[in-house]
Amino acid sequence: MTDVVADADEAVAGIADGATVLIGGFGTAGQPMELIDALRRSGPRELTVVNNNAGNGDVGLAALLAAGQVRKIICSFPRQSDSWVFDELYRSKKIELELVPQGNLAERMRAAGAGIGAFFSPTGVGTPLAEGREQRTIDGREYVLEHPIRGDVALIKAHRADRLGNLVYRKTARNFGPVMATAAATTVVQVAELVEPGELDPEAVVTPGIFVDRIVVIDQ
Repeated sequence: MTDVVADADEAVAGIADGATVLIGGFGTAGQPMELIDALRRSGPRELTVVNNNAGNGDVGLAALLAAGQVRKIICSFPRQSDSWVFDELYRSKKIELELVPQGNLAERMRAAGAGIGAFFSPTGVGTPLAEGREQRTIDGREYVLEHPIRGDVALIKAHRADRLGNLVYRKTARNFGPVMATAAATTVVQVAELVEPGELDPEAVVTPGIFVDRIVVIDQ
């Protein structure tokens, strides 16, 4: 059953020190800012965060990094013109980085949700990203072994939900939300609108409610 909670602080309650947290968003598009802020307020430390980026400016994920709560980040694009928080932490060796090509990042989480133990990908072959990794030649092409990324918690943003947890996303804000919802033990979602069962077009539902544990309604 999906719980509808009162506010963002209640939505992230219980996230423990050392947890792996999958956070949706492509830059700021689809990033669950209010959930991230609540996670910062709740104070867990030594987190591993999985996100496409490594924070923008001084808000959202960047603020969580600046608070010293993240031990490691797994992402595809750690550096942009406004990623100064991550840049300073990384250069001073205060945070670990696992760099993952974007397609592999999505597929590793999809594999976790699908129960796939590992898969071979050609992306990264012949680069430092493949060093020390198992490689195999398949039909004359080189591949490197990739393992799933599983989360203790996923924090994602959707546009609408019903009380059963079925989710509809808004355009590009959808990005990593669907795969993260399947790859985490607990999925927490912030939405702009909550409706009754039957009010969503079934053809528009992307994430079924079976993957959603908590919903909080936040004006967006």
